[in-house]
Amino acid sequence: MTTTSRRPANDRASNTRRDSRAAHGPARLPSAAPDQRGKVAVVTGANAGVGYHTARLLAASGMTVIMACRHSGRMSAAASTIKATQPDAIIRQLRVDLGNLGSVRAAAGQVLDDHGRIDVLVNNAGLMGVPRWDTFDGVEMHFGVNHLAHFALTGLLLPALLTAPDPRIVTVSSTAHRVARLDPHDWPDPKVYRPYQAYAASKLANLLFSYELHRLLLASGCPARSIACHPGWSDTQLLDSARRRGGRPAVAQGLRILAMVVAQPAAQGAQPTLAASLADVPSGVFLGPSRWLRTRGPVGVEQSSDASRDERAARQLWDTSAELSGIDPSNALRPPRLGSAGPDPAERPVDEGWSVR
Repeated sequence: MTTTSRRPANDRASNTRRDSRAAHGPARLPSAAPDQRGKVAVVTGANAGVGYHTARLLAASGMTVIMACRHSGRMSAAASTIKATQPDAIIRQLRVDLGNLGSVRAAAGQVLDDHGRIDVLVNNAGLMGVPRWDTFDGVEMHFGVNHLAHFALTGLLLPALLTAPDPRIVTVSSTAHRVARLDPHDWPDPKVYRPYQAYAASKLANLLFSYELHRLLLASGCPARSIACHPGWSDTQLLDSARRRGGRPAVAQGLRILAMVVAQPAAQGAQPTLAASLADVPSGVFLGPSRWLRTRGPVGVEQSSDASRDERAARQLWDTSAELSGIDPSNALRPPRLGSAGPDPAERPVDEGWSVR
C-alpha cells in the first residue's frame, strides 16, 4: 500500500452552498422525541446536504450541535443560516479533515476537552466518484473518508459517548451498498479502481462497522445504540461533486437525470438520520425511506444486503481498520458486570407508527 498521497494537498473539491441556503420548513421531529436540551451531538459533514439538515433539526430539538466540517467558511455560513432561522440554536464549529487521521485525532481531542459527555455521534460526511486519490494516510479516498475516519472518530469519542444515559452512534450508509463487492482486504488499496464501486464498497463498510459495533456494545453490556441509516435518493451535492472531481461523466449524468425523477429534498433525506438520533428504535437496525424502491417516503426499518451481515467480513474489516488507524473502538468497552447489564438494547420495541420491512 502506498504511503504517499496521490492527491494534491490543496486540491480538495468544495461543497456547494445550495443546501445550506435552502428554504426551511418547520422542523420535523419524531413524535416520541422529548426535549433534547442539555444533550450534545456531533455531526460530520454538517455544512451541506443531509448533514446540514440533520444538524439543523437536532438543534431545533434543543441539542447542542457540533458541526464537524473540513471547510471553515462553508461551515460558518451554514451555522449562521441555522442561527438566523433558529436564534436559540446552540451551534459549535469544529474543523476536521477526514482525509487526514491526524486531523481526526486533533478534532476528537478538542471535543473531549470541551465536552465531558456526548449523546449522539452522526457519522455522515462522505464523498463519491472521485478519481484514484489516496488520503494523507495512504488509503483509497472513499474508504478513508467515508469509513476509516469515522471508525477512528467513533473510537476516539466512544469514552465520552459511554458517559451518556442513552448514547447513539449513527452511521449513514447508502442503498449503493447492495452492489458492492465484499472484499475488505482490497478496499483500502483496490487493485482495479472504479470510482462508483469504491463508493459502494465504502457504504458497505459503513454497515459492516455499524453492525459489528452493535454486537460489541451488546456483548459488553453498554447501553449505547449503534444504528445505521440511509437517506434514500436525496438531492444533495454528491453527484455534482463527483462530476467536478472527474468521475465518469456518463455515469454521473445518468444518475443526475434519474435523480431529477425520484430524488427527494435533502431535508426529507435527513429524516432517517434524525430518527436514528432521537426515536426509540433498537440498536442494530437499518433505517431508510420505505417507498419507491427505498428512494423516498416515510422512514422504516429495512433489511440490508446479505453481505452487510457477514460477521466474518465485519471482524476482518474491524481488524484492518484498527491496524490502519491505530485506533480500536472496542478498547473503550468495559466488560459486562454480573447482574448490572440492564435491559437488552436489542429488545427495545420499535415505536408504533414505524413501518417495519
